[in-house]
Amino acid sequence: MSRSLTPPRRKPAPASAAVGAAGARPKVAALSNPPLDYVYDGSFEGLLSVLFAIYDRKAAPNTIQPLGSVQGGLFAQPVQVDTDEATAARVWDGLLRHMDEEARTRLFHVFLGEQPDRELLIFRYADLAMRTGRDISENYADDDVRRVAHIAQQMYREKHRMEAFVRFEKTSDELFHATIDPDFDVLPLIAPHFTKRYADQRWLIFDKRRRYGLYYDLTRTDVVEFESTAPQRTTDISATVLDEREPLFKLLWQSYFDHVNIPERKNMKLHRRHMPLRYWRYLSEKQPREQRFEPIKNKRPPGGQAALGQ
Repeated sequence: MSRSLTPPRRKPAPASAAVGAAGARPKVAALSNPPLDYVYDGSFEGLLSVLFAIYDRKAAPNTIQPLGSVQGGLFAQPVQVDTDEATAARVWDGLLRHMDEEARTRLFHVFLGEQPDRELLIFRYADLAMRTGRDISENYADDDVRRVAHIAQQMYREKHRMEAFVRFEKTSDELFHATIDPDFDVLPLIAPHFTKRYADQRWLIFDKRRRYGLYYDLTRTDVVEFESTAPQRTTDISATVLDEREPLFKLLWQSYFDHVNIPERKNMKLHRRHMPLRYWRYLSEKQPREQRFEPIKNKRPPGGQAALGQ
């Protein structure tokens, strides 16, 4: 399955043509033929190609399944739809005639959310938007609209937490590496943040559950995929490839965290609400201490000021 960091884009049309296209809502074809089972390559561009095929064939989907998980029926063979990037870009741009850009972006977030029925949910939402003739993004009485909004909200939270909690380790060849295991496929969403924030260093963020990552080479951020299917049970990389100073950096950060901590103000319930337990694996300050913590012993004793005055 090919992966991309952004939805497909076509070359921008001239301003006059773009305004005319946005202002007109084309009539949507009636899906009058018997429903079909559709199969695609699992990419977002592939799903957009399926949406085009549905209206081209005028046949609603019984199912829309990625190639790797096809469950065929007893009598009907699924229709395999090949991914066409030009068609996908045409469909993606055409959705703006029926919804605003924020609502359209939610569909991409739903795809990254990896719900079992994400393909049918995206189809139903897009079909409703095209047939209603008005903005449906706040029509929360509809189950599909409500689910799309909920998934988009979950994706936003996961994106925000990954941006806050990812911690890099420096390797001996000057590469900053981080391994993550998010609940959703958020790498395409966090790519702009890390590209902008760490533009002066090479880095790799690897999603061990989905077996692909983001690699920034000081020029651009690309998707890198790994063929091995062997499970990875730890988020650590081998100590032999780490920069020799990396353990010291970890120790210094843990020491700093311990010394700025105020035990009397500890509120673990609030702490877990803002930093859920499943993110602790990424944080140096949450790892077992290699050295026992010793409080700083340079505080002046009571009466110290008076003693100095004497």
